[in-house]
Amino acid sequence: MAPWGGLSCCLSAAALYLLGRSSGRDAEVLKSVTRVNQLKDLAQLLDTASKVLPLVVTISGRVGSDAPINCEYSGLRGVIVEETAEQHFLKHNDAGSWIQDSALMLSMCKEVPWYLDDGSGRTFVVGGRGATGLVLTVGSEVFEEAGRSFVRGTLDYLQGLKMLGVKRIERVLPVGTPLTVVGEAVKDDIGTVRIQRPHKGPFYISHKTIDQLIANLGRWARWYKYASMGFTAVGVYLLVKHAFHYVMERKRHWELRRKVLDAAAKRAGHEDEGSNATAENGVDNKKDHLMPDLCVICLEQEYNSVFVPCGHMCCCMTCSSHLTNCPLCRRRIEQVVKTFRH
Repeated sequence: MAPWGGLSCCLSAAALYLLGRSSGRDAEVLKSVTRVNQLKDLAQLLDTASKVLPLVVTISGRVGSDAPINCEYSGLRGVIVEETAEQHFLKHNDAGSWIQDSALMLSMCKEVPWYLDDGSGRTFVVGGRGATGLVLTVGSEVFEEAGRSFVRGTLDYLQGLKMLGVKRIERVLPVGTPLTVVGEAVKDDIGTVRIQRPHKGPFYISHKTIDQLIANLGRWARWYKYASMGFTAVGVYLLVKHAFHYVMERKRHWELRRKVLDAAAKRAGHEDEGSNATAENGVDNKKDHLMPDLCVICLEQEYNSVFVPCGHMCCCMTCSSHLTNCPLCRRRIEQVVKTFRH
């Protein structure tokens, strides 16, 4: 049987190691990005630096938009709005009881062009929904109770359902929220500066400062490292334990086989001596020289037990109680039946 426990721990350790390595690499990259203190300096920096390499920068400011979205339920004005609607109901299970469950009815997201403004200038942010670290604020959470007709409610009940209502959640990135953005700075043909996801590199949008982001990634990298070491130790222990048991089982198997072969050779020698004595004396001394049927384990007591389901009878009851597999065919022993001789 494969050591699935040890293999699972080792695979988990490898996954945690890769996560820690990725977090540590992102932390090192964030340390090396160009920090722009004032957005008005970003355009001049682009003119000098982007001619050589793609410029990855970190900027800070407050969220703004020329055409913000007015949220329906919360009344907030935002640049990114996510709306979800979940149908909550009671479901009749096979045990005869009612359990609560839900199903997603609606999931939609709206985003308008938006920028960061620090008072000295504006920089547009493109593709912010796909950035790492973006957390939207829960603007509203409303539960609308079901108001179905009697006929519809009866049909749902016959199908094993009781409708409770609809839960609507509105998440938003409000206007005026202070953010830190890490991404590639580019300038289009009309001179508008924007931040977008780099072809290769980090793309973060967070409420934390750049120093807090670096410290947080460093903590996660260390946590992943320690967790990986712990899972590795447990996995190696389980694999070594499985290998030790396997070696001991194979050793016991070969010892049992050797004992069986020795017992068979000993019995064959006694039978040969009995046949020679009969031939010399002319008298049948088979009964006197007949060797008893000994247990192949202890070679002291006669075997008196049958293994189920293989049907072999080669051990005494005392030795059979310590066995899990038949010493002859290696099949698993499900039951030991004691036998009696006349």
